[in-house]
Amino acid sequence: MAKKNISSDFVLCLRNDGYPASLEVRKVYRTLPDASAAANQFVRVIDESGEDYLYPADYFVSIALPQAAVSVFVEAS
Repeated sequence: MAKKNISSDFVLCLRNDGYPASLEVRKVYRTLPDASAAANQFVRVIDESGEDYLYPADYFVSIALPQAAVSVFVEAS
């Protein structure tokens, strides 16, 4: 499988196998930079608990959000 590097600040959850309480499919999540995680095909996501955890990178796809939407995420943090 090809190595995925998610570098966006926001990702869309595509699957939540093994993490149904922590991740919602089709939901946008904010990420935090973590080069070590990315090198191991993981992404650091602020999940439903409000805390950041590592999840498999192939559970997500990077997305670009309009500035107005980014502001909503930043204010909620």
